[in-house]
Amino acid sequence: MNIFESGLNTGNLIVTSILVVGLLYASSKARMLDKKGANAAAVLGIIVGGLGHWTWLLILLGFLVCSHKATKWRFDEKSELGMCESNDGHRGWTNVVANGAIPGLMCVFAYLSEDYESWIWMFGAAVAVAASDTFASEIGCMDTRVRMITTFKPCQQGENGGFSPNGQLAAIVGSSVVAVLTLAAWALTTDDVALNEGLRLGGILAVIGWLGCQIDSYLGALLENRGYLTKGSVNALAITGGVLMMWVYSGMPL
Repeated sequence: MNIFESGLNTGNLIVTSILVVGLLYASSKARMLDKKGANAAAVLGIIVGGLGHWTWLLILLGFLVCSHKATKWRFDEKSELGMCESNDGHRGWTNVVANGAIPGLMCVFAYLSEDYESWIWMFGAAVAVAASDTFASEIGCMDTRVRMITTFKPCQQGENGGFSPNGQLAAIVGSSVVAVLTLAAWALTTDDVALNEGLRLGGILAVIGWLGCQIDSYLGALLENRGYLTKGSVNALAITGGVLMMWVYSGMPL
């Protein structure tokens, strides 16, 4: 039984199952997800770990834990300002789907193509954009130095399309965390690891995650504020943009 072999095999499925059970337990104890959110995360976890690899699931779990910490940071103050997505800090199934559907799809493509070495970077890009946007929103919303990304004029805290110095710093931290986790997963599951290549791709991944956050802000300012898009659709489009940027940079053929 080789636990470092990707795809549908006994070792990978056993470790994935253990991680999903751990996810459900930790979510319940730490109140990270509501019931429907936890169920959605469990299904996503099985897809990510089973069709991709359990180390890919660890990338997603790392994002979940870090985003929960960001959500809980100065939660009472954010709640008073009306900038919380829920009353108690739980994330629901809609948030799981908005941030996790495209990473899950990357795992399906990896399984069908059997090219896990390439697709892990597309998967990582998707998660990096989600992490960057979450960090920027949850931490940047408490910075009063907010400007609209389309005009650079001052705007209200928490307004769609607003950006701040602290939010930009948080965005790059979020994407960098995912880049490190992706690099580690790639190194563990790739034969004949070329470290320089991995470091190059990891660095690009961190930048792409941050750029995806900027796409999210532009879409929020131009389309969400006008009622043309929802928050979930903005997230999905920004994540797709990050995946496409990583695809183009990696030179992966269609």
